[in-house]
Amino acid sequence: MEVDLPDVVAEVTAQFQRYEQALVRNDVAVLDELFKQDSRTLRYGIGENLYGYSEIAAFRAARSPAGLMRRTARTVITTYGRDAAVASTLFYRDAAPGKVGRQMQTWVRFPEGWKIVAAHVSIIDEAKGG
Repeated sequence: MEVDLPDVVAEVTAQFQRYEQALVRNDVAVLDELFKQDSRTLRYGIGENLYGYSEIAAFRAARSPAGLMRRTARTVITTYGRDAAVASTLFYRDAAPGKVGRQMQTWVRFPEGWKIVAAHVSIIDEAKGG
């Protein structure tokens, strides 16, 4: 298996950036589009465990659009072959000083394109010195 094929990394990076823009703009249609419509898709959030696309979409539809701006750091996208990838990033919000968010997404290429099949988001105290 080939890891980090440049063209595949570029594809997943573009989708990850699309996700990030949709998240901070609260573009629910794009966020919904990027998750695989399947009962096995899951998202563990900061305060919720969402099982299946329907629960994820319902969460997005009900979420407040306030306070979604964030900056990311140390983003790592690793691809495995041509059809699987993991995207990991740290994120920071001005509204949560001293905290660092962590996000991981598993992406899979389907006939309809790259989709998130699993995601995990958590927040921890930021280590002293960054």
